[in-house]
Amino acid sequence: MPVCIVGAEVDGKPNFEAIAWFNLVDYQPHMISISSEKSHHTNKGIRENRTFSVNIPSASMAAATDYCGIYSGSKVDKSKAFSVFYGDLKTAPMISECPINIECRLTQTIELFHGELFIGEIVGVYTESKYLTDNKPDIRKIDPLIFENSAPSNYWKLGEHIAKAFEIGKDYRPHPEE
Repeated sequence: MPVCIVGAEVDGKPNFEAIAWFNLVDYQPHMISISSEKSHHTNKGIRENRTFSVNIPSASMAAATDYCGIYSGSKVDKSKAFSVFYGDLKTAPMISECPINIECRLTQTIELFHGELFIGEIVGVYTESKYLTDNKPDIRKIDPLIFENSAPSNYWKLGEHIAKAFEIGKDYRPHPEE
């Protein structure tokens, strides 16, 4: 799974949490969801401010990302872990070192057995031109960090390009039933 670092203002300071359970969930308007255990410190800031950020770290940020997943913001001040900037919402801290930053306004919270699913409307996406090719995000330049959720858990980099999506399957023919 790709990894993100969720940012939220908690008690007036930026706080960050590493999460692999996130996904785009709609496109009119653009919405994203993150799933976080109820006890996580970052959740407090998301609920209070009704904002959060989704920051996509590169593979070179594995140690910093892991740090955000190991240590709770209730015990460790993570406000100085990165160079922080803010967009229009002013309470969704974003990470300058990450290739992609997504600023979100909370629209819905769904209680889960052990966690909370936060759904946010995307109000801004930030990147630098060095991560683009033909004015579009380039996965090779972004070099996202990938998480393997098995024992033991590991971080990975992306491999090689396989095929164009929505093209390779056009000529596929299922095997006839026997």
